[in-house]
Amino acid sequence: MRPILKSTIMLMLAGQMTASLAHAESKPELIVYTYDSFAAEWGPAPQIKTAFEKKCDCQLTFVGLDSSLGILARIRLEGDNSPADVILGLDTAQTDIARDAVARHGVDDVAGKLDLPVNLPAWQDLHFVPYDWGYFAFVYDSNTLTAPPASMAELIATPTTDLRIAIQDARSSTPGFGLMLWLKTLYGAEAGAQWRALAPKIATITKGWSESYDLFLNGEVDMVLSYTTSPAYHRVAEDKTHYDYARFDEGHYMQVEVAAMLKNSDQPELARQFLAFLLTPEVQAIIPTSNWMYPAAKNTPLPDGFEVSAKPQGLLLDDALIAEHQQDWLKEWVTALSQ
Repeated sequence: MRPILKSTIMLMLAGQMTASLAHAESKPELIVYTYDSFAAEWGPAPQIKTAFEKKCDCQLTFVGLDSSLGILARIRLEGDNSPADVILGLDTAQTDIARDAVARHGVDDVAGKLDLPVNLPAWQDLHFVPYDWGYFAFVYDSNTLTAPPASMAELIATPTTDLRIAIQDARSSTPGFGLMLWLKTLYGAEAGAQWRALAPKIATITKGWSESYDLFLNGEVDMVLSYTTSPAYHRVAEDKTHYDYARFDEGHYMQVEVAAMLKNSDQPELARQFLAFLLTPEVQAIIPTSNWMYPAAKNTPLPDGFEVSAKPQGLLLDDALIAEHQQDWLKEWVTALSQ
């Protein structure tokens, strides 16, 4: 190639790269706080990022925090100076506490798009958009535990020598907090006494879910606090059918995960666009085999192996009631398990 022609082409390419970089830098950025497993490379975030950026001509940035409780703590710490535009991963146990920090979602007919359990009232929350849901449960290996407890009462009454379980800390883990609400729903004022009865069977309390689930997979405990959909992961992703969850007669506490736009968002229109995008078939189809939860929107098919039995009865406390009493309930939890 002649030097003059080569120089000309190089200048043209340099100009194109500069223009491309300038265009990228000029794109608005939408920052979403979520929990770390959602933002992980195997979670839903990378697929959602690719799909949304094709539509928005923007940059979508997910920031992974340690749990939904971690998301709430971060935005409360940062206050009006938070760089986040959207929080994704809180559930209905935290919505009333977070309400002052978020704006109305502005998504049309959210209730009409949803397929939540029939025992829940129609969705009327104007600040939070549900994107998936599930039930907490104790998961076990049927090869080693042939007769799992059939109720919470039976789990609590099982002799200590016959069962070892792993749970998560209610102060730092969403499932751990959910188990606290589960016992409070079932036993009310007697929840502390039931925790004391359960305590001898608790082999360990981990900060987060992954630590305790690894202990279970390594055979160090017989059961682990997780979700009714956890066995679906083993069936679909690993072709293993010996993992299951113990079905409790009293019902299972539910988790409905939500997203919302922060009041101080620099990108309110993009944030609302993103919240609406979460309920599209494109995103909802990603949820079952990346977040391993039930999709929130109607007419979203589940993969083969996801369901092997009827869904259990769902239990759910009012979010305002949780906001009013959670500190007292957490103190009760700590006191009961420290005795």
